[in-house]
Amino acid sequence: MIVSRAPVRFSLGGGGTDLPAYSDRFGGYLVSASIDKYIYVTANKRFHRDIRLAYSKTEIVPSVDAIEHPIFREALRLVGIEHSIELTSVADLPANSGLGSSSSFTVALLNALHTYKRDFVSSEQLAREACSIEMDRLGEPVGRQDQYIAAYGNITAFTFETDGSVHVEPVPVRDEVMEELESNLLIVWSGIERPARVVLGEQRERITQLEADVIERMHRIKEIGHEVRRLLVAGALDEYGDLLHLHWTQKRRLASKMTDPVIDEHYEAARTAGALGGKLMGAGGGGFFMFYVRPGDRRRVIETMIGRGLRILRFRFDLDGARIVANLHRS
Repeated sequence: MIVSRAPVRFSLGGGGTDLPAYSDRFGGYLVSASIDKYIYVTANKRFHRDIRLAYSKTEIVPSVDAIEHPIFREALRLVGIEHSIELTSVADLPANSGLGSSSSFTVALLNALHTYKRDFVSSEQLAREACSIEMDRLGEPVGRQDQYIAAYGNITAFTFETDGSVHVEPVPVRDEVMEELESNLLIVWSGIERPARVVLGEQRERITQLEADVIERMHRIKEIGHEVRRLLVAGALDEYGDLLHLHWTQKRRLASKMTDPVIDEHYEAARTAGALGGKLMGAGGGGFFMFYVRPGDRRRVIETMIGRGLRILRFRFDLDGARIVANLHRS
């Protein structure tokens, strides 16, 4: 039995500039952080020659080609495992939550499969292979942030070059600053689940058509990514909170389904209660809010959100990235 896990993430600034429609032309830059909420995958040798998969449903199939779940199917093809394996997946958080869970699942799965074959692979290889499955093989309209932060973990800056390469740089945030940031970020479940492709497909199309307004907003979001890194290193967290609001005002106009009147009402209620700034995680349209709230305003914002029927997610930053947490595999 092998147990693999990979963390989900928060995009702290610059999110969206990793989309190939933008980064392949202009280059992208963002700061992301993994948290202690995980996707787990187990792999075990199966006595029978068929393949058994257990996730939100169960599949028992005679071959890889017969697998319905696209990521399981393509990962097994990529690694070259053809039969006699049982794979299961469980998650700390729901899918379509804006925290990159699909890519975290892909990274955790690949790590489990490589370990099953007794192959050592680097974080870079896990990230690249996950990108290949989601973007190339399955044609999902996603970027490279989620796969890379799931593989590397920590608070990390990524530069997405126009040639498709990715430069990875851990952000040197002091321990006391990281602890303060954990305390001042308030994560709130909106109660709305929406697949990222619904929003990202439109955003990709508008970027591809080089709509001037969209490209200018993407440039500004990239600048915000660089500014976020500077503020985190300097420990200027209240300034980061103000910058979050600017980030959201730019991001919310990139696609028509990025927000809606209910989401806007929740956001304004949090701001009125004392949040300096915030945004929806991931592509938008639902999932989790992230608000920056000073300690004196935290209880009031929490009570406001709970009063509106929303839920609070408690978290810590994850420093490890993708890991094999148990390996009892025997050939």
